[in-house]
Amino acid sequence: MSVYTTVTEAQAADWLRHYSVGTLVELKGIADGIENTNYFLTTTHGRYVLTLFERLTREELAFYLNLMAHLARHGIPCPAPIADHRNQFMSELGGKPAALVTRLPGAAVMQPGVAHCREVGAMLADMHVAGQSCPVRLDNPRGPKWWRETAPKVMPFLDEPRQALLKEELRFQALYRFQDLPRGPVHADLFRDNVLFDGVQPGDQRIGGVIDFYFAGVDSFLYDVAVTVNDWCVHPDGRIDEERAAALIAAYHATRPLTALERGAWGVMLRAAALRFWLSRLYDFYLPRPGELVHAHDPEHFRRILELRVATGERLPI
Repeated sequence: MSVYTTVTEAQAADWLRHYSVGTLVELKGIADGIENTNYFLTTTHGRYVLTLFERLTREELAFYLNLMAHLARHGIPCPAPIADHRNQFMSELGGKPAALVTRLPGAAVMQPGVAHCREVGAMLADMHVAGQSCPVRLDNPRGPKWWRETAPKVMPFLDEPRQALLKEELRFQALYRFQDLPRGPVHADLFRDNVLFDGVQPGDQRIGGVIDFYFAGVDSFLYDVAVTVNDWCVHPDGRIDEERAAALIAAYHATRPLTALERGAWGVMLRAAALRFWLSRLYDFYLPRPGELVHAHDPEHFRRILELRVATGERLPI
């Protein structure tokens, strides 16, 4: 994510004395993203990611770190938190809560094909199945309550048509609760830049890592699928690529079969997923925080996606 809190090599080296991971070799800030401060951190024992949390509460952090540890124990290739000498995943650095996790191999694929989407669908289902036995729980922090709280903050920056779209979608989503849909811990931000492919040979689509669990929470599994499809399976103009979507959802369904209720809720969930990211991008664009390296995404992309989902409606392509 972006660098908001500067950490010097001397500070990092001193902080590492509380861990059994060797001594500092290199520290490099990561410029992508908008939520936390991240550094690539290399020691004499290996490669890690150091994260300083800018907004999150300790309750949220306890959930995220324990969820990652749980998934890693169950074979999901996600960052594994490293415990310090007190056997704690969370410590403090630069006056901020901080954590050290393993750095995973691979690179993001920003122009995914059908094979990539198939692998992502299978991995998402594996995560959902493995996460059901995780003992810690936290409601989705960017769910409907957050939508209702955030909308008034961004509304003054919008023109009349965008205000109308936002108000109408909030009204529409309030009609649906879907408490009977299968639920559990969800990633809730499984975009292309949060999956690393580690292909050894040309055409090898193996996933080397799934990263950035800091928007995770308990919600309907279908919502997580909708978030993923809205990024992995769309054309540049936001239209769904039916072949990629069918591959992702079929691979997911093979591991965790979708229910009749989920099939009926698909169109609403695609709209909910688009609304969530339109709102968050509006907030980060118009109400940014100061940062050393900051990258805010264009909110118009998800405005267009939401309008398309409203206009066309969608059915599960399986």
